[in-house]
Amino acid sequence: MDTTVTHNNSEEGTWSGGNQPLRASYGKLMMWFFIVSDALTFSGFLAAYGFSRFKFIDAWPIADEVFTHVPFVHGNFPMIYVAFMTFVLIMSSVTMVLAVDAGHHLKHKSVAFYMFLTIIGGIIFVGSQGWEWATFIKGDFGAVETKGGKILQFVDTEGNRLALADFAIEQASEREQHLGKNGIWYDQEATPTTYSIEEVKAGFAATPNALIRIQTLTEDGEKTVLSREASLAKLNKDGKLVVEGANLIHNEYGAPLFADFFFFITGFHGFHVFSGVLINIIIFFNVVLGTYERRGHYEMVEKVGLYWHFVDLVWVFVFTFFYLV
Repeated sequence: MDTTVTHNNSEEGTWSGGNQPLRASYGKLMMWFFIVSDALTFSGFLAAYGFSRFKFIDAWPIADEVFTHVPFVHGNFPMIYVAFMTFVLIMSSVTMVLAVDAGHHLKHKSVAFYMFLTIIGGIIFVGSQGWEWATFIKGDFGAVETKGGKILQFVDTEGNRLALADFAIEQASEREQHLGKNGIWYDQEATPTTYSIEEVKAGFAATPNALIRIQTLTEDGEKTVLSREASLAKLNKDGKLVVEGANLIHNEYGAPLFADFFFFITGFHGFHVFSGVLINIIIFFNVVLGTYERRGHYEMVEKVGLYWHFVDLVWVFVFTFFYLV
C-alpha cells in the first residue's frame, strides 16, 4: 500500500517564521535569550540572599533603620528616598513604552523626546544609587563589634538609637596610623574610626541612660535591649572594636553578609542600569540623526526597550527583597 506524505507549506503552520522564528527578528530573539539567561542569574543571587537572611535572621539589619536618609535633608525618613528611586525607574519604563509606541507610528520627534526622558530617569536612578552606597558605607550611628563578630548597638532608655558621638569621650592619643609608605616593616591598617573602643567604653559608663541592643530577637520579633548592668558587663567583657558604616568585612547595622549581598546585587543591577543608559544615549543620537527613519522602522528602539523593561522588573524584586521583606 502506498503511503502519501503531505508537506504543509502554508504560512499558517505551527512554525512558519522562516528566517524569523516565532515571527521575531534575529535581534529580538537574541535579546530575549539574553533576558532569560540574565533573569536566571538574578534569580540565583536573590535566592542565595533569601537563604542567607533566614539563616542569620537574628543578625539581619532592619531596613527601616538602615535606609533612612534623604539628600540635603536632616532627619529620619525610612524608605522615602528608596521609594523615590523606584518611582523614577518605573516612570522611565513608561516613557520607554511611549517611545516604542511612537516608533511604531514613525513619529520621529516623539521617539526622541521620550527616549530623552528615559535617559534622564536612568541617570537620576544611577546617581541616587551611588549616593545611597556612599551613605551606607559612611554609616549613621556607629556600633561595637564583639570578639565573636556580633554587633552591639546603642539605644537610650526609650529605645531610640544613640550615635557614638552622643556619649563617647575623646581621649588624647599620639599614635600614628600605620601606612605602607612608612616602611616595609609596617602593616597597612584600615582607616581609624572616629572613636576608639576605650573612648566608647568610657563614654558609655558615664552616660546613665545608655543601653545596649544585641542581635537576639525577642518573642515579638524585635532586637533585645539589655539592662544597664548587663549592658556595662557586655561592653566591657566582649567589646572588641568600633565599627562605623558598612563594608565587605564589618557592618554597623548587623551581619556583614547583608552588606556583601547589598553591594553585590545592587551593584550588579546598577551596572545593568548604567549600561542601559549608555545604550539609550547611542540609540537616542541615532534617532536624532534620522538613522531609523531612513530604515523605515524603529526596531532598535524596541529591542533596547525590552532590555530596559527587564532592568526595571528586576529592580522590583531587588526592592522587595532588600527593603520591604
